[in-house]
Amino acid sequence: MKQRSPYIFAGQTIPPGGCAAIDLPMAKLYTHTEVHLPVHIVHGQRSGPTLFVSAAIHGDEINGVEIIRRLLQHKSLQKLRGTLLAVPVVNPYGFISRSRYLPDRRDLNRSFPGSPKGSLASRLAHLFMEQIVSRADFAIDIHTGSNFRTNLPQIRACCSDTGTFDLAMAFGAPLVIDSDLRDGSLRAAVAERDVPILLYEAGEALYFNEVAIRTGVRGIINVMRTIGMLPKQRSGRRLEPLLARSTSWVRASSSGVLNKKVGLGSQVRRGEVLGVISDPLGGEVAQVVAPTAGVVLGQLNLPLIYEGDALFNLARIDGMEDDATLMDDHMSELTTDDFALER
Repeated sequence: MKQRSPYIFAGQTIPPGGCAAIDLPMAKLYTHTEVHLPVHIVHGQRSGPTLFVSAAIHGDEINGVEIIRRLLQHKSLQKLRGTLLAVPVVNPYGFISRSRYLPDRRDLNRSFPGSPKGSLASRLAHLFMEQIVSRADFAIDIHTGSNFRTNLPQIRACCSDTGTFDLAMAFGAPLVIDSDLRDGSLRAAVAERDVPILLYEAGEALYFNEVAIRTGVRGIINVMRTIGMLPKQRSGRRLEPLLARSTSWVRASSSGVLNKKVGLGSQVRRGEVLGVISDPLGGEVAQVVAPTAGVVLGQLNLPLIYEGDALFNLARIDGMEDDATLMDDHMSELTTDDFALER
């Protein structure tokens, strides 16, 4: 068998079967402190595709950091074909300050593909595109809910692309959301280069969620098996993810204190009461009612709300009105290890 070539990255050489942690220089802090983009590379003994897995584009979304840490320790990587590029903290500035944003208050995930002469966000986006995206055949980007919101484990993908759709279904999250590309996002910039990319959403910013983490690690391994980076497992029982064609937020009609009546993953009917808004003196102000049947995909954790706040995110699934048990098996699988979806 022909010996595989070493992998060259940022002037360093990783031999077949080797791994390395490499720090790419970024703009210093104004204290003159060095800042680096950490990249972990696993270069398999045998040829195969290159996959990048990234997290913490928003610095407070830390579930993905733990997912990548566990992925790198997974024993299956000993049989890796191809090359894995793992970037657990794409936004070190926000990660340090526990902030979603960069120091210039820009959202990195609205700054791609970036520019070497633009803002701090634009320069970081450009660095990531040139050093990571340009090398990849496949991509998985990991996110969580933001602003006191938590998400059910889900994959967002362009389902009109057959290759991307197949990977989304292989990941094995309970829901696959057919999601349009958003200008400036990493997903849009990667898709523009004809690289299939999945966006995994689960959990809440600044908190670890064991269900979200375990589902994420298992899902990435599933994708790696599907694209030939890892040996396929014997076929066994696997739940088919549900496909949602659209999602929408149910907003507060008035300010007050929210008492939720449903949780993540709940399958609700049109007209069902999702929560009750009360004033601090105990008087009921309003009911929050589902405008359509759907699955509670995301929700606000903070009970103190203002009029217009997004409270419950509902995913609409074909045939849900006729089958009240569509989510039962998925929720049972997520809670098998007795980990709550909510903290």
